[in-house]
Amino acid sequence: MPRMFSDQLNAVFKAYDVRAVTPDPLSPEVVCAIGRGAGEFLKDESGEDQPTIVVGRDMRLTSAGLAESLISGLMQQGIRVADVGLCDTPMVPWATKHLQAAGGIQVTASHNPPQYNGLKICRTLGRPVGEGTGLETIRLHAGQVASAGTTDLGGSLVNLDLWDDYRRHVLAFMHPSLLEGSKSITLAIDGSNGMAGTCVDKLFGDVPGLDLHAINMDNATGHFAHPPNPLLPEVIAVVGELVRKTGASAGMCFDGDADRCMIVDEHGDAVGCDLVTAWLAPRFLADNPGAAIAYDLRSSKAVEEAVLNAGGKPVRSRVGHVFMKKALADNNAVFGGELSGHFYFRDNGNCDSGAMAFACLASALVDLGDRPFSEAIAPLREGRSQSGEINFNVEDKQAAMDRLVAAYPDASVDHLDGVTVDCGAWWCNVRPSNTEPLLRLNLEAADTATVEAHVDAVAALLGERVEGH
Repeated sequence: MPRMFSDQLNAVFKAYDVRAVTPDPLSPEVVCAIGRGAGEFLKDESGEDQPTIVVGRDMRLTSAGLAESLISGLMQQGIRVADVGLCDTPMVPWATKHLQAAGGIQVTASHNPPQYNGLKICRTLGRPVGEGTGLETIRLHAGQVASAGTTDLGGSLVNLDLWDDYRRHVLAFMHPSLLEGSKSITLAIDGSNGMAGTCVDKLFGDVPGLDLHAINMDNATGHFAHPPNPLLPEVIAVVGELVRKTGASAGMCFDGDADRCMIVDEHGDAVGCDLVTAWLAPRFLADNPGAAIAYDLRSSKAVEEAVLNAGGKPVRSRVGHVFMKKALADNNAVFGGELSGHFYFRDNGNCDSGAMAFACLASALVDLGDRPFSEAIAPLREGRSQSGEINFNVEDKQAAMDRLVAAYPDASVDHLDGVTVDCGAWWCNVRPSNTEPLLRLNLEAADTATVEAHVDAVAALLGERVEGH
């Protein structure tokens, strides 16, 4: 394998998926090789000579061409490809389970800028493939098959339209009163010019109880009116303004591939996804008494308390979809949420879905009647203030975390993900970045002044604060 091609392969594999600028280093040839590597890996896993693998794609201008290259590579390895076409990322793991396929691959770069693209890969039942669960093996296979040259093991291709079945699955998460039209709610949506522009219409467009005011739903051009990342304050502010303009009960903003959904209240103010998890948890526990609820360990203690108060089992997880899905599976958790806007559902094979989160949020909001969303969330905010995620440039990340632990000898400490230091009246988590010399701090205390004081004290132990945080 030429050195340049090897360098390209190494550059596109990340911790949880394949993602890079296209066409260099993510070229059609590289994607074809990854298709062959993924086909070989999933074939080995399934034990089938000609397993079925689902392929979908987002609306980026390069996605259709890269999907063709991916399918070509899969077919060269003798794979039966089920092409579900243009879809939100969560459809692929759902379709993998629905079709009893050996795996699935979505062509997408999620919330990255237009010049990026990538691949999200799953195994049987929609289980994620990342480092430690097969991604490194796929990279190895891709390099090997590229060196071996072209083969043709006689794969096949079928094009499938699964939207009707997928819609039935998603709408099972929505309150019957909205489906029947006996109750209604007005909601604002920002589709970020991503896959929400397709899936919101196909899934919710004719639901009688939904009065939707939507912007940035056109995704035909492959360009974005704003970064397709609702975590950015300037992005979530767009749907906030739409809520104020339309008088909607709340607003939702989707990311580029519609696997994330974030929410603002009736004033247009952002509601943290940890608080949304805490708010929704009792609904799931009402139907599943004593069940587990998973949440990422950066979340407010409001989540743990809400779960316990509703008779559930709170499960802290490492940050990231691979770990959250594992936490749900290992604990048979009925629901889970991350600060990033990913919400996970046991009845969706433990996978995340922006559309299903939207269905659950709409259902919970309509049940409030005339009570404002901000009023329902307010008790979860009482006596708590959060720093948000603050980044620090740190070369020796372990040494900095050791200094933090040593500075608070009476604290409760755990190392589930980085280090969490709990001093009772306040706590913080510091996590190392997988790819950069960065530490990420999240801190919670009783009020803003206390948060700022402890952030300053912790910052002195960590390193140079990244500008803008």
